[in-house]
Amino acid sequence: MRLDSHQHFWRHRAAEYPWIPAGTPLHRDWLPADLATLQRPLGFDGSIAVQARQSLAESDWLLGLADADPRIRGVVGWVDLRSLQVEEDLERLSDHPRFVGVRHVVQDEPDDQFLMRPDFVRGIGLLGRFDLTYDLLLYPRQLPAAIALARAFPSQPFVLDHIAKPPIKTGGLSPWREQIGELAREPNVRCKVSGMVTEADHGAWRPEDFRPYLEVVMEAFGARRLMFGSDWPVCLLAAGYAEVEGLVRDQVRGLDAADSEAFWGGNCAKFYGVG
Repeated sequence: MRLDSHQHFWRHRAAEYPWIPAGTPLHRDWLPADLATLQRPLGFDGSIAVQARQSLAESDWLLGLADADPRIRGVVGWVDLRSLQVEEDLERLSDHPRFVGVRHVVQDEPDDQFLMRPDFVRGIGLLGRFDLTYDLLLYPRQLPAAIALARAFPSQPFVLDHIAKPPIKTGGLSPWREQIGELAREPNVRCKVSGMVTEADHGAWRPEDFRPYLEVVMEAFGARRLMFGSDWPVCLLAAGYAEVEGLVRDQVRGLDAADSEAFWGGNCAKFYGVG
């Protein structure tokens, strides 16, 4: 099974997606039929659709898309984990077999310790009851809180999105490199090889720009704890779908057959329970 562990859909409304830059390829609707056209020639069997708005309506909308399209193997939605009614929301959404996880846009939170706020931690503590994963979307400055959270919940499955968005454009490695190593020492954490091209120089990146970062996550997590993610259509700011897939494929072509199968789909299927 060949799976994309991280992509998005939306019907574009400027008020609902204020983070989408005007005048870019993102400034339009992107729906399952668009993705299928790109994935089929590359042999992908499906994907995990990840929230792009912080609303319960987004989670319900994505599940509706999944009902209509079996290629959407799972949905990582949004739930307000700080809400007093979070348990009810999780119970309702988790009744859907394709609701596999939760994500919050922590990268936009001004508090670097947001992940360890008592109200948020309380919500994280409920995920295991519903057999749900959690996607960590953050910047390097928030990695210390992610490390603390993973240690506080050793039985909770976490996956790091976009290798924590290191400064690929400037070539900086520390302290991101050291903190990735520390996070990877927690066995309940996985990592998505995704979102790299948008952290590089959009108009002038070169394949070799990504090699130091891939070497860090490969050494830290190993092939059996990494998974490919396109971050489509956000990747279109810097590269097309096939270009992103080809870039990663070239960088990991040294994997043996078993590790390659795990990286390109098996790890994703196991983590999200969509095998």
